[in-house]
Amino acid sequence: MASTSGTESTETPTSSSRSKEAEKPQIEPLRLPTVEEIRGQDIWNNCAVRSVVSGVMGGGLGFFMGLFFGALDNPLTNPLVQEEMTAKQQFIYTAKQMGKRSISSAKTFALMGLIFSAAECVVEKARAKHDMTNTVVAGCVTGGSLSAKGGPKAACVGCAGFATFSVLIEKFLDRHN
Repeated sequence: MASTSGTESTETPTSSSRSKEAEKPQIEPLRLPTVEEIRGQDIWNNCAVRSVVSGVMGGGLGFFMGLFFGALDNPLTNPLVQEEMTAKQQFIYTAKQMGKRSISSAKTFALMGLIFSAAECVVEKARAKHDMTNTVVAGCVTGGSLSAKGGPKAACVGCAGFATFSVLIEKFLDRHN
């Protein structure tokens, strides 16, 4: 009996030390980036590359949004127009309207993506910080430049509106990541 109790007492500290080891988080080894990853990051850090990619992606998004909203926008709701046009003519007319709307939206979204990305990248590099101020400035520059044709008041409203929108999107994305 005495030998059994002695064995139990020696096993208890060993098993408890094993459970403590299991509770400790394992330290993962440090992984250095490969040469390809470094080159890819250097390319992506170029403001021109980032702006062009954002412009192309914005154009694609705008094209599909234009198709979607162009399909929903039905100018043929007037019964007189529907009676005068055949179904084939109505289809062709609607398809042309969708195409025009898609191209227009693609241009707008491409310009928006290009300006926003370029402004944010330039401000970020100049300030050497990645924070909300970059987003506010980029939003203001984008909104102001897109609405500049409407005059100074429209540019100010566009600046404030797009800056606010940019901050809201940034906060939404930060909360969900």
